[in-house]
Amino acid sequence: MIRLHHLNQSRSLRILWLLEELGEPYEITSHQRDANTYLAPASLKAVHPLGKSPVIEMDGQLYSESGAITELLIERFAPDRLRPAPDSTDYGHYLQWIDFAESSLMLPLMLELFTKKAGIHDNEFLNGYIDKEKTRLFKYLDAAVEGKSFIVGNQLSGADFMLSFDLMMLAKRKELANYPHIEHYALQLASLDSYQRAMRLEADYDETNRT
Repeated sequence: MIRLHHLNQSRSLRILWLLEELGEPYEITSHQRDANTYLAPASLKAVHPLGKSPVIEMDGQLYSESGAITELLIERFAPDRLRPAPDSTDYGHYLQWIDFAESSLMLPLMLELFTKKAGIHDNEFLNGYIDKEKTRLFKYLDAAVEGKSFIVGNQLSGADFMLSFDLMMLAKRKELANYPHIEHYALQLASLDSYQRAMRLEADYDETNRT
């Protein structure tokens, strides 16, 4: 049995969706962000030294980092269905997009979030970097998903699960309107049954929805 330590409004959403798509038995232990600091609670530090989510328990072992968990679960339960064959030309692109989601694309999004929460509005260097980098990355992704329902090989893969959290952030900030291909791609992912089930679970477990 897989146990997901799930933190509301976090990268754990990637793994929640993946588990719903895999259809393997799993359990959820819910953790809630601190209402004032928006940080993870102490209960997660009791699970893993970094105190972050997602973390899964499987075969008596703890695993962290959403990218690693995504690849691990797919290799174990759905290698033929949710990733390209390693000897295919798509495989390298698959790995590239998995890393892109948590490295290149995530950096300016998190910088923007942190600067706003810190009340930094007039730092010319930071604001200039964030705006320029976001525009460059969004144009790149928009071109990459033009005419596509999925990012690699016209089939659902781990790269789509990884990009999904980034797209949720962009949709929440209403930043997809100028990038129609990303918007279409995001809506296509959101239409999948497993995605919708995961979002209902997220809503059920997110206590901020009940305040």
